[in-house]
Amino acid sequence: MLRRTKILATLGPATDKPGVLEGLFHAGVDVVRMNFSHGSAQDHLDRAAAVRALSKKTGRRVGILADLQGPKIRIARFTDTKVFLNEGQDFALDINFDPLAGDNTQVGITYEPLALEVKPGSRLLLDDGRIVLDVVNVENMRVNCKVVVGGDLSNNKGINLLGGGLSAAALTDKDKEDIKTIGIMQCDYVAVSFPRCAEDLNEARRLLVAEGCYAGIVSKVERAEAIVPDVMDEIILASDAVMVARGDLGVEIGDANLPAVQKQLIKRTRELNRVAITATQMMESMIENPIPTRAEVFDVANAVYDGTDAIMLSAETASGKHPIRAVEAMHRVCIEAEKQRSVRESDHRINIQFERDDEAIAMSAMYMANHTKIKGIVSLTESGSTALWMSRISSAIPIFAMSSHETTLGKVTLYRGVFPVYFKIEPNQDHAEVNRNVVTELRKWNKATDGDKYIITKGDLNGVQGGTNGLKVIVVGQGLTP
Repeated sequence: MLRRTKILATLGPATDKPGVLEGLFHAGVDVVRMNFSHGSAQDHLDRAAAVRALSKKTGRRVGILADLQGPKIRIARFTDTKVFLNEGQDFALDINFDPLAGDNTQVGITYEPLALEVKPGSRLLLDDGRIVLDVVNVENMRVNCKVVVGGDLSNNKGINLLGGGLSAAALTDKDKEDIKTIGIMQCDYVAVSFPRCAEDLNEARRLLVAEGCYAGIVSKVERAEAIVPDVMDEIILASDAVMVARGDLGVEIGDANLPAVQKQLIKRTRELNRVAITATQMMESMIENPIPTRAEVFDVANAVYDGTDAIMLSAETASGKHPIRAVEAMHRVCIEAEKQRSVRESDHRINIQFERDDEAIAMSAMYMANHTKIKGIVSLTESGSTALWMSRISSAIPIFAMSSHETTLGKVTLYRGVFPVYFKIEPNQDHAEVNRNVVTELRKWNKATDGDKYIITKGDLNGVQGGTNGLKVIVVGQGLTP
């Protein structure tokens, strides 16, 4: 059984070990993530080259996602590396304080506007919410606080404002330099951290195009401001994919609100014909342990039930002890979750009038596939749009996106239920010959035997984007005509 939900695994020191990356390929990874918060430009270039080489060796087109660091609003450092804060004590965050001399009464910060963007009563969350401070007052750029939840606090921990509202720009100078490296790598997707509005994503796209890179843009929804309904739609529509980044988002909106927001984001993203990724702590116990907890199994399965296109591993594969087992565990959970009837049914756009013929063809193909005995669908595609529209319909039918464009093959690696296949059509090639070649390709990958029924969607004019205007049903082993 082909797994439809895509697995995205972060690369790092653990995957640099001999044989591990190839093991991830065999375990079923679909997309790898380069985390630009860590490592050098050369580290990322070397890993990207290794992924491309393995894709060529194995015949499996694995996508590459580059994840920009984004703004990091952090405390500075302590004299003794860390301190312990007691509940009820006073503690200050001060932009003018020595950044290396923090103690258990005060610490420097890296974000100068903080004192201008908080007020008495504002709640600050440090270290992913493990430390909670209430602002008492602000004096000369010094934010005086009362500790509400104490504990150990160590160097360089992040700061969030409950409810959002900090104005840090989504793209930093470091991000803009990293985009130059990404242009060399020619990644398939680039993730933008902490976007506040569509313009943050449009700016990233412009900078990438200037480097000759046409990667899809992933918006990481991490700010409370980004889930306001109108802003949410604006961000989704400016993106090619949306990541539910549950770490910082959970801190800003509160953990109890996170499950409903996750479901809402996935649902709305799919309604607007974009790709959804669910991330953060999905199998975090596997950083140390060879099997996931039952809670993690439920978390992954629930994301599949919600309709996410992809689920992501972070430290589990980048620095964990069991990177290959983590992917294998995700694969098993997805396979079982996808057997549920609710995962295979959809009313997506059922009452909508389509404005484009190619979208109508895509929807017609899925309707037919879900209501007749069809083994699979082949989308002969230039841009991947037809395959994307198809993948918005929940189904158990595999979709093979066949294209000669590497950028298109890279994009579809994230689409739920879509599998990239390199396939070249010669100019003015006879349609019957194209159909025969499609069957040959399916047989090559052991996806078709005599008697299997397939749907093929394609355009009359080869090489024209948006030109899909035909749907044909073929039976493998029978004579194929135009």
